[in-house]
Amino acid sequence: MAYIIEMLNIIKDFPGIRANDDVTLQVEKGSIHALLGENGAGKSTLMSILFGLYSPDGGSIRIRGENVRISDPNVANELGIGMVHQHFKLVHNFTVTENIILGLEPRKGPVLDIKSAAEKVAELSKLYGLDVDPYAKIEDISVSMQQRVEILKMLYRDAEILIFDEPTAVLTPQEIHELIGIMRRLVEEGKTILLITHKLKEIKEVADTCTVLRRGKLIGTVPVVDTSEARMAEMMVGREVNFSVDKGAAKPGDVVLQVKDLCVKNAKGLLGVKSLSLSVRSGEILGLCGIDGNGQTELIQALTGLAPIESGSITIEGVDVTDFPIRQRLDHGLGHIPEDRHRYGLVLDFRLDENMVIHSYGKAPFSHRGILNYEAIRKNADRLIEEFDVRSGRGPATKARSMSGGNQQKAILAREIDRSPIAFVIAQPTRGLDVGAIEYIHKRIIAERDKGKAILLVSLELDEILDVSDRIAVIYGGEIVGVVDADKTDENELGLMMSGSVRKVG
Repeated sequence: MAYIIEMLNIIKDFPGIRANDDVTLQVEKGSIHALLGENGAGKSTLMSILFGLYSPDGGSIRIRGENVRISDPNVANELGIGMVHQHFKLVHNFTVTENIILGLEPRKGPVLDIKSAAEKVAELSKLYGLDVDPYAKIEDISVSMQQRVEILKMLYRDAEILIFDEPTAVLTPQEIHELIGIMRRLVEEGKTILLITHKLKEIKEVADTCTVLRRGKLIGTVPVVDTSEARMAEMMVGREVNFSVDKGAAKPGDVVLQVKDLCVKNAKGLLGVKSLSLSVRSGEILGLCGIDGNGQTELIQALTGLAPIESGSITIEGVDVTDFPIRQRLDHGLGHIPEDRHRYGLVLDFRLDENMVIHSYGKAPFSHRGILNYEAIRKNADRLIEEFDVRSGRGPATKARSMSGGNQQKAILAREIDRSPIAFVIAQPTRGLDVGAIEYIHKRIIAERDKGKAILLVSLELDEILDVSDRIAVIYGGEIVGVVDADKTDENELGLMMSGSVRKVG
C-alpha cells in the first residue's frame, strides 16, 4: 500500500517526560486520518515534528516514499505540508490577503502586488467553498472565518498534506458542520488531512482511519467505519468510558446568584448584554447556551468583575457585589472557571504550584507577614495534583505554559473547587478536552451542585448543556429568550431559541 506520510518509530523526549515513545503513523493519500488521544498523549508533539517545529530524537519520516529531514516549517511547506494551529497565527490589523501572503509577497517590480494575490485568494476561496472576503480585516471577522483564512494560507502555498489541530474547539455546532463539509471538499480535490481531535462524534462523521495514542505510546490504528465510539474511547483512556452523565435530581434551595436588568457594553462600545435578568439557586446548575457572540462573554466578564457594568445589579447571597472589585467578589463566595484559560485562568510563566494559590497567596499558611511559605505552597499543589489527576512533567515545579490544555483546565478546576465558593461561573469547562477528562470534570461539577453550590454553566456544547444542567437559559442578542427545564427540552427547541426564532420563558 502506498502511503503519502510514514512516521516510523518516532521518539521525542522533553525534560522529565517522553512525549512520543516509538510511535509509527502511516497515512494513505486522499484520506482523512484522525489522531486521537487524551490531553498530553503526544498527538500535537507528533504533528509538530511532521511540521518541523520539533526535531525527533529517534525514528524516521518518509513523505511520498522518500526519506526526509524536516528541520523547520519552511522545509515542511516545500514538501507540501501545512498546519492550522489550535491558536491561530494571524496579524489582527492586517487584511485576509495580507495575512495569507505574509512571507511570500508577490511583487510587480518593486511594488507589492496585492491585487493579483487577492484574486488568487478569491479563486481558492470559491473552489473550496470557503466564502472568505480577501479584503476583510482579521479583527472584523468571526473565529470560524479566521480559521478559514488559516486554511487558505495552506492552500495558497500549494499544501497537499493539511494538519488540523483541534479545529472545532472554538466553533459553534453550525460552524463545525460547515468545516466538515470543507474538509470533504479538500479531500475530493486530492488533499490528505490529518485531524487532531478529542471529539469521537466528529471522527465518526468525517474520518476514514483513526490512530490512537495513550501517554506517548501507539495503541492502534483502526478503520473508523468498523469501530464504535465506545471502543475508540476505551483505546484512548485505557478503560470503559461512561458517555452519559450520572446525576440525581437537583435539590434547589434559595437564590444565591441574582442578576437584575444587567446592561454591559461589548468591545465595540455597543450593548452586548441588554437588561438581562437571571437567578441561580443553591444546589442547581443553570446552563446558559447560545450561538457564540450573543453576549455570553460580556455577561461572564460583568459577573466576575472583568468588565464594567452600565446598569443593573449582581447579588451573591443577598450582598450587592455590583461595584466590588474582582478580589472582593472572590472573597464573597464567587468562583470562576474562565472560557479563556490562557488569558484569565493561569499565569503561563508561573509554576503550577504558584498558579494553585493565585487567589490565596496572601493568606496563611501560604504566607506570613508578606513572606511566601514555599513548602506550604508545594504541599498544597501536591494534594491538588493527586486529587484532580493533573499530569505534568515536573509536578508542582512545572511551568503552566508547558502543560497540555486539559491539564491546564484541571489545574484551574482544582484551584477553584478547593476554594469552596458558594457560587460558580463556569465557562466552556471542557473546551478542547478528551472524553476521559470531560467525564471527570462533569462529575466534579455535579458533586459541587450536590454540596449545595449555585452553578452557572456557560457552554457552546449543546450536549454538555443538556447533560449537565438542571435548567437551561438561552441567550440571543444579549437577552434571555428562553428558560426551560433540561429534561423537558431537546437540541431542536434550543436551536430555535438560539437563532431567535422562538421565545419561551418559564
